[in-house]
Amino acid sequence: MDYEKMIQTLQKKGYKVSFFESSPAAIEYIVENVRGVTVGFGDSVTLSSLKLAEYLQEHNSIVDPSKCAEVKFYNVAKEALLTEVFFTSVNGAAETGELINIDGSGNRIAGSLFGHKKVFFVFGTNKIEPTLEKAIWRARNIAAPQNAKRLGLKTPCAVKGDKCYNCSSPDRICNTLNIYLRKMDGVEAEIIMINEKLGL
Repeated sequence: MDYEKMIQTLQKKGYKVSFFESSPAAIEYIVENVRGVTVGFGDSVTLSSLKLAEYLQEHNSIVDPSKCAEVKFYNVAKEALLTEVFFTSVNGAAETGELINIDGSGNRIAGSLFGHKKVFFVFGTNKIEPTLEKAIWRARNIAAPQNAKRLGLKTPCAVKGDKCYNCSSPDRICNTLNIYLRKMDGVEAEIIMINEKLGL
């Protein structure tokens, strides 16, 4: 695909976009540019695999609800919403410039929309689809089922991690789907795109 064209499309939508051929290069860039601030995280396989919280904790105060026991999750997740900088990933991205996230409790999406000085969206090129419709399909039928399976949830999609069954399970994690049509007003937002397969 034409990454340069997608980058230009995202830039027209108000995002700063940084493209990296490797995870180490992306991590080095982030560590150099995020210092002396409070940093919140949304739960993300991509961010965990990159060990971003560990790299950033040397020069920042980190709030990461994914590191907490379930009983403390909501309190820490609320605290992450008050940080200066917020990191999350996406479940899908369209070449046409839209980003997609599905959420169960809403903390990842809430943190990406409002209240921070800066939000980083970090994702691998495996999340990219040619159209908005295909990016939504990817989020619902690839990312969400695999996340449900990873978390050991009791949902039909978690059994095989194969597709969305639009279930009514109490464990359902696809309770909201957000389409970022362009950068939100009042917040700086940077996309870190890495030319690797990252996350689910």
